[in-house]
Amino acid sequence: MKIIKEKISIKELKKMAEEEFGSLIKAVVDVDKKIMAIGGAMHADEEALLLKNGSKQESLWGINLYPEAKSKDFKDFIEFDSVINLRPLQGNLSRDVKSAKIRKNIADIVKQLIER
Repeated sequence: MKIIKEKISIKELKKMAEEEFGSLIKAVVDVDKKIMAIGGAMHADEEALLLKNGSKQESLWGINLYPEAKSKDFKDFIEFDSVINLRPLQGNLSRDVKSAKIRKNIADIVKQLIER
């Protein structure tokens, strides 16, 4: 498990995915710091790592990444699904990230950090 602050290659991401779940890798994105943690068995593990390193709970969102996805627009690459996304106090009442603004922020950060 590691925190990504600078661009990593899709090749590295694919290797990590193969070691964990095969076709996907879990990630937690800090939308304020514009970083993410990847490689945990659960989103909660990555969330804990980011919290330990100074992130704020309300800025963290769980996603799944599919390194083998072929779409150029990241549509099939990012899945906005995690138990840590259940945030009644922030108006997010499901595992999915409902806010279009937050989804766009997450996608932009992923695009900046992963070389496709």
